[in-house]
Amino acid sequence: MKKIAVIGAGTMGNGIAHVFAQTGFQVHLIDIAQASLDKGLATITKNLDRMLAKETISEADKKETLDNISTFTNLKNGVTGVDLVVEAATENLDLKLKIFKELDDLCGENTILATNTSSISITHIASVTKRPEKVIGMHFMNPVPIMKLVEIIRGYSTSDEVTRTIMDLSKKLGKTPTEVNDYPGFVANRILMPMINEAVETLYNGVAGVAEIDTVMKLGMAHPMGPLQLADFIGLDVCLSILNVMYDGFKNPKYAPCPLLVNMVMAGKLGVKSGEGFYDYSESRKAEHVSTQFR
Repeated sequence: MKKIAVIGAGTMGNGIAHVFAQTGFQVHLIDIAQASLDKGLATITKNLDRMLAKETISEADKKETLDNISTFTNLKNGVTGVDLVVEAATENLDLKLKIFKELDDLCGENTILATNTSSISITHIASVTKRPEKVIGMHFMNPVPIMKLVEIIRGYSTSDEVTRTIMDLSKKLGKTPTEVNDYPGFVANRILMPMINEAVETLYNGVAGVAEIDTVMKLGMAHPMGPLQLADFIGLDVCLSILNVMYDGFKNPKYAPCPLLVNMVMAGKLGVKSGEGFYDYSESRKAEHVSTQFR
């Protein structure tokens, strides 16, 4: 396996492209917008510069990593001749089904199709292809260059061979792959999102304020960041989408998103990426100031 295509140059996509390129793979980074590709490459360069400053890589390593990445706005050109495609587009079922249907038509018959989905059924995604045995989930954690875990999710028809290949590949990237089965939210988000949702409910019910809730979880439970800060970092729209997937999948009211979370997403208060969520990021990307509405 030498050539990898990554679809989507956003936060997850450029991170995935970064780790593959740094490990020596030829990476085709694909996005419909050239501006997104330029921004993605700029992020990769900035992250490499940070590693260079810490002396964890050399200038030659940086150059080689960047040289390993080619960008494409045309899907057909981007996936031609690749051994693996990792889809990292927006967490939207209809969009992913459309992409995988196209990939099935465009890619060689031996190409493995992976998705970085954080909650959507691998079996459902695989159902629109003629190669369900070669469709698998590779759920990387954010920030990808730093976080070690990759959830490897088998769909109903994913073959043992493909699973072994992707597990071994993840290890080559310096990651720790963990195999899980295909149920809504998998393991990471099935546990994480109800906690975040409960933190939002705790705020909604007036039990404590934003900073107080996060402080309890950081100092009392040794979490590196509080659940409300983490929700802002992930994106409140992404949190809502994952909760809706689990609620639809399990029909269990414990996964129903808090009305406050729903309203904040509708109001465009999405966290770090929009400049405001539970915290105000207008002056800094760090969670230093609680949003005015929660003071």
